[in-house]
Amino acid sequence: MSTFLELSIIIAIAATISALMRLLRQPALMGYLITGLLVGPYVFNLLKSQETLQLFSQLGIAMLLFIVGLNLSPRVIREIGKTALITGLGQIFLTTAAGFIIIHFLFGWSILPSLCVSLALTFSSTIIVMKILSDKQDLQKLYAKISIGILIIQDVIAAILLIFFSAFKSGGSWNELVIVGLLKAVIIAVVLVIISLYLLPRLTSFFAHSQEMLFLFSIAWGLGLASLFYLLGFSLEIGALTAGVALSMSPYQLEISAKMKPLRDFFIILFFIMLGSQMAVANLNQLIVPGIFLSLFVLIIDPLIVIVLLGALGYHRKTSFLAGLTIAQISEFSLILMMAATQTGRVPKELLSLVTFIGLITMGVSSYLILHAESLYPRLASILGWFERTKVKPELLDAKKCDVILFGCDRIGFDIINTLRQLKKKYLVIDFNPDIIEKLRNDNVNCIYGDAEDNELLEQLDLEKTTMIISTIADVQIDLFLLKKIKAANSAAILIVVSHNIAEALKLYSAGASYVILPHFLGGQYAAMMIKHLKMSAEKFENKKRDHLKYLASRKKSGHEHPRREIKH
Repeated sequence: MSTFLELSIIIAIAATISALMRLLRQPALMGYLITGLLVGPYVFNLLKSQETLQLFSQLGIAMLLFIVGLNLSPRVIREIGKTALITGLGQIFLTTAAGFIIIHFLFGWSILPSLCVSLALTFSSTIIVMKILSDKQDLQKLYAKISIGILIIQDVIAAILLIFFSAFKSGGSWNELVIVGLLKAVIIAVVLVIISLYLLPRLTSFFAHSQEMLFLFSIAWGLGLASLFYLLGFSLEIGALTAGVALSMSPYQLEISAKMKPLRDFFIILFFIMLGSQMAVANLNQLIVPGIFLSLFVLIIDPLIVIVLLGALGYHRKTSFLAGLTIAQISEFSLILMMAATQTGRVPKELLSLVTFIGLITMGVSSYLILHAESLYPRLASILGWFERTKVKPELLDAKKCDVILFGCDRIGFDIINTLRQLKKKYLVIDFNPDIIEKLRNDNVNCIYGDAEDNELLEQLDLEKTTMIISTIADVQIDLFLLKKIKAANSAAILIVVSHNIAEALKLYSAGASYVILPHFLGGQYAAMMIKHLKMSAEKFENKKRDHLKYLASRKKSGHEHPRREIKH
């Protein structure tokens, strides 16, 4: 069978199984691993061109790490925040430590294999989590922002670990590896900083005149630097990652990333097919018990660690729970790291099959957990309360004389508070982000930490005497719950909520909302009204611009950022 025909059949099988995975609401990545298992030597034995697939899979890994590097700009790292930093590093350390103790002492494996597998169990899939959060339209929610921050921390640590594994491959004593490795790293880092600041901006600006040239330059830069690193004794993976980081500060970073993703997706599919084909089905009996046990570890202990850490930092139990569930699977990085570990010759190849088996289980189960997290939460809320440090204190709850209660205070709430102050209305702000509560208290705003779905909290509020209740949460289920509770207590109250969906807005109106804010439509209405009032006067627009600049400065000072437009690929 020719290589072309072989690849065509494999891709057709992958497309069929991926379609089945979509119907089952499972990650496509699982479909690729299953495809590899089917076309491999243990089932249909269709995979003959191992060298060709190996080359394509290497390209896939290089493209994946190149795009990861593109998203690791200094600006992104600065924006992570202390919550994600503390939780991310804490989760990596605690998961690795707990996993190592269990694997080393319970299964009796030697130190290095135990450490490698425990590290593989630490990392979560950025691709899967981002896809599910995007499908749920949750990317702008608090728990999602924390999760994304944790995933970025994991990506950085995984990249550092790849450097160590590449050092292992070269052999030699530890002292030689460390000294030579550090020397090479410092020299390359200095050269790359100079290139990134002085050469790359001119190159990207020149190639950006043509979309095709920019695309070709990006591939040449990524693969060229990966090859250079390989010649200097580092791994191809680290070279590709570094190439991405060097381009991350470019003004064309988003465009390059968008153009590279389809290419990455194709080659990474072949990588996971190859990985699936290498699963040792002959040793499946030996893998089942540790595989299931360690899968339960990832599905239960990993989220629990995040829940405990976020609870200790003062976050509400629901935020901690939702963020914790997002990391209940292993990552594509886990598989890449284990493959690199087995290539050193110091870790048995059977462990790569074990981690792949764990990946199949955790990716499948966690997808359902993340999708149905909101319905799972009420059943576990009382237990999750054990891990919540901050409680609502009745003595701090001064809502008896409030005209307005505001649930959620971030971007939209900022303007509402300013207006209420100007109108000299008495108001209470309720939010479950401890960072926002701390800022509000520093600004002498009457506020408390709490959850809009907390019945105990709502019973303490004097809803019967409140004139207006505003929710900027933009979660239809929470808002429907609030509307039902408030209408039962005070049918005359004015109820304002926020939505990003017409169908949900109509549902909220049917449930009794007085007005539903749809930010994007409201922005268009405001722009139209501004044109109508300012007419075609350049002077009036200049005055409006000055006012807007002051407004944006105050927003920036408060730590606000306008949500980015989501680009789907």
